[in-house]
Amino acid sequence: MAISVKATLAPLAYVTSSGVLALTAAALEVGDVSVRFGGVVALDGVSLTVDRHEIVGIIGPNGAGKTTLFNAVCRLIAPAGGTISYAGRSLLREKASRLPHLGIARTLQGLGLWPTLTVLENVIAGSPQRTRLFADMLASPASDTRAQTTEGHAMSALGELGIADRARVYPGSLPHGVQKRVVIARALTAQPSLLLLDEPASGLSSAEVEELIVLLRELRTRMGIALVEHHVDMVMAVSDRVTVLNLGRVIASGTPAEIRANTDVSTAYLGQPVAHA
Repeated sequence: MAISVKATLAPLAYVTSSGVLALTAAALEVGDVSVRFGGVVALDGVSLTVDRHEIVGIIGPNGAGKTTLFNAVCRLIAPAGGTISYAGRSLLREKASRLPHLGIARTLQGLGLWPTLTVLENVIAGSPQRTRLFADMLASPASDTRAQTTEGHAMSALGELGIADRARVYPGSLPHGVQKRVVIARALTAQPSLLLLDEPASGLSSAEVEELIVLLRELRTRMGIALVEHHVDMVMAVSDRVTVLNLGRVIASGTPAEIRANTDVSTAYLGQPVAHA
């Protein structure tokens, strides 16, 4: 199934307190972040950056803190210490519901698709521009315009993933690999400049993983991407930089070549040399 991705470049910017539009080099900056659950330290002084038009892979064994890191960035949990900023703006003062409006979209480990909604309706649910309830009840012209715009964005995202022909079907009738595309399309409907992907390759065939690599390389032309994934070969093939977590700490960070050459990573974490992809 062919995937067509539009490369639309846009500068990442934020508005300063004086109202001046400013550009920033790093989309996401995580500095010395710690997260504790009671007496358990889930993250211990984790730092990383995701720059514009860059893919950063985050790998580590189960329980390493990868998803916890995403949850902290997405304001689902509050760090005990450290800083998290996006486009020069602290996320620690933002609500999770505000993040799509700031240009941040995330997928979850599971599919998270509503079985009673069509593929198109599931994708529309990911848009921060969903029509407002009271406007919908009044059937105002503005509501109609927003609905048409939102549906257009959703269909465009489905088209980019090569599944626009599945828009009117229910996700439960689709193969797992196609459902994973629906999940990514839902994230893209928010038109993000930062995309957080949590295990997008899980359950995919070798051919589907190769298609995912092509997709991510093309998406990188218009956004930064942070990628949590257990499929190490895929991470090494697609990432510009890789951060390795273990027991809540960063044990290595660098290019895929540097991570492959890191003896501590290959023996203590992976238990074997990292494959050359």
